[in-house]
This record gives sequence, structure tokens and C-alpha cells, in this order.
Amino acid sequence: MTTPSRLPEPYGPSSGASLADILERVLDKGLVIAGDIRINLLDIELLTIKLRLVIASVDKAKEMGIDWWESDPALSSRARRDELARENAELRERLARLEELEQGTLDQGTTRGGRTSPKEGP
Repeated sequence: MTTPSRLPEPYGPSSGASLADILERVLDKGLVIAGDIRINLLDIELLTIKLRLVIASVDKAKEMGIDWWESDPALSSRARRDELARENAELRERLARLEELEQGTLDQGTTRGGRTSPKEGP
């Protein structure tokens, strides 16, 4: 004897497979949704909002030339590493310039306070 399920199946037993098929097809082919919202008052445009939504797999997006996430440090460890390496190189360059300036100042016989270095004699 079988007992009926307490919860009815609202969309039938094959709805999960068809939803998965639709999702697979959308990600494989890609889907673009575009729209504009304009707010006018007496023929004066007050606000325009342009909406563009692309739904696709990563491979399909790259195929379409969309790969902005690869250069975003918040999303890519490689981009974060590259940004840190660039920042590190800039800081090393600034430090080297500051050390050169300080060495030049010391060679001229003055310290930071503007006093003469004890190396100089009468």
C-alpha cells in the first residue's frame, strides 16, 4: 500500500529536469536583457537609466570578449598579486629616491635640523 505525499507536486515530476535543461542552454548560448528607463517631465528628460544584463557561462563570456573580472583585484587573485607587485615597486622607487635625497643632504654637511655636521671642521 502506498501512501500519498502530503505535499502536492505543483509543476509535475519533470519540472526539475526541464529547468536544468533551460539553465544549461542559457549558460551555453548566453542571454542578453536590455532596457532603458526614462523619466520626463513636460518634455524635459530628468533621468535616464540604461540597463544591460548578460547571463552566460564564464567560457561563453570570454568567447564574447567579456573578461573584466580577471583584472578586478576584488575578484581575481592574479590581479590582486599584480596590483600588489606594482604598488611594491612604486614604494621601493620612492624609498630609493628619498634615500638618495637624504644622502645628498648628509653629503652637503647638514642634518635634518639644519645644523652643520660634526664632520666639518673650521
